[in-house]
Amino acid sequence: MSSNNAESVLPVKASVLFVCVHNAGRSQMAAGFLSHLAGDRVHVLSAGTAPKDQVNPIAVQVMAEIGIDLSVQVPKVLTDAAVQASDYVITMGCGDACPFYPGKKYLDWKLDDPAGQDVDTVRRIRDEIKAFVEQLIAEIDGSA
Repeated sequence: MSSNNAESVLPVKASVLFVCVHNAGRSQMAAGFLSHLAGDRVHVLSAGTAPKDQVNPIAVQVMAEIGIDLSVQVPKVLTDAAVQASDYVITMGCGDACPFYPGKKYLDWKLDDPAGQDVDTVRRIRDEIKAFVEQLIAEIDGSA
């Protein structure tokens, strides 16, 4: 038997943290898309600066329409540790409340907040998020 260390040749997975205020809509949808589209090539986290107690039911509904289940997700509070553990930090309306650490790639996605919106508006936001996530995957794959 050879002492081939296969683990040493595997690429390191990129880690992406999606942050919005309530971690109940945009960041949850983005995390759902990234997990769905990139599979286990990327480690996905999401959090909020002031998390709600549940994911927005309309966000859950519009993601279910395209086969992505957010019903088991729970909003989480943003921690310094989550930011430190991430290669990419994607913010969505949390402004200066997001901690900054050197060496991380920060992107701010300008997206409407789905809170209080009708289903058609949340579908539009969902589709915008999907386009952003597809661009992010291309960037991650290109730098791997």
